[in-house]
Amino acid sequence: MNKGYLTIFTGEGRGKTSAAIGRAIQAADAGERVVIIQFLKGKGLKESEFVKRLEPEIKLFCFEKSDESFENLTDEQKQEEGRNIRNGLNYARKVLGTGECDLLILDEVLGLVENEIITAEELISLIDAREETSMILTGISLKDEICFKADEVSKIETIKFKIWE
Repeated sequence: MNKGYLTIFTGEGRGKTSAAIGRAIQAADAGERVVIIQFLKGKGLKESEFVKRLEPEIKLFCFEKSDESFENLTDEQKQEEGRNIRNGLNYARKVLGTGECDLLILDEVLGLVENEIITAEELISLIDAREETSMILTGISLKDEICFKADEVSKIETIKFKIWE
């Protein structure tokens, strides 16, 4: 059985999620089923509203309950969100096991390793469960052992940023 293609968008720059969403749109346009699960961003992202309008071709899930990003939560809130995040990872494993989609995007999943919510080994186990499903992972920091699993890694770097008026 062939393994699905694994792409990683990483780096300090802006646009990792946008690049993943662009790939999702390309896949959906080609008739593929796409599932996106977002982590660590809270539930109120502007780009999420756009993606939700693309259903049913692209399905978006966020298991976190807080409106705040993970880094802004109290320790108690982080523990609760940690349980919600694990539910999201369990759902990702279910999606991979059932072949529910052709492309699974785990947005900001690398941050789960960086924030020690999961281990690199847990993420690698999820990657290895992909069978024929392609995956895209995003996040700022990338561990070598995860990088070695990838077919394609793009490091996003922002050279200049000016807010649009």
